[in-house]
Amino acid sequence: MIMIKKAFLLIALLFTLGTSYGQKFAYVDTDFIMDKIPAYKEAQEKLNQLSIEWQIDVEAKFKEVEKMYQSFQVEEVLLSESMKAKKEEEIIKKEEEARAYQKSIFGVDGKLFKKRQELIKPIQEDVYRAIKEIATQGSYAIIFDKASGATMLYTSSKYNKSKQVLKNLNLEYK
Repeated sequence: MIMIKKAFLLIALLFTLGTSYGQKFAYVDTDFIMDKIPAYKEAQEKLNQLSIEWQIDVEAKFKEVEKMYQSFQVEEVLLSESMKAKKEEEIIKKEEEARAYQKSIFGVDGKLFKKRQELIKPIQEDVYRAIKEIATQGSYAIIFDKASGATMLYTSSKYNKSKQVLKNLNLEYK
């Protein structure tokens, strides 16, 4: 609640300063914009498909570990202490490999992250350039992003520049 009050006060202060100095403000909705870009939709679909495929691979590796463990439980009574220790080490090693693989795919710098950067970042940069062009041409001091979670209690549609961004990207809006 305190964060909301601080954000509201900051926005109110910016608007007050802006009106007193003649600065102009506008906003865009990047979720709306991205939803209208076919390349973004294609990239999202590709990422979703890759994510599903990689998740299946990860699950297969963990199922293999589970099978090894179940087999070990069945054979445990028949194994010597050294054989038990060897089997346990194999299971632990296999589980560590599965976790490392999972991290290499879904971790902070994993394949999914890198693929997202490869597919989405150029589109985001194009949108940013279009927004910057609108800000420069329209002499806007600040353009807020309605989609970024900035608290906007009220917005007048006349200050929404999302459709203009789409126009600058040569995309038709219906």
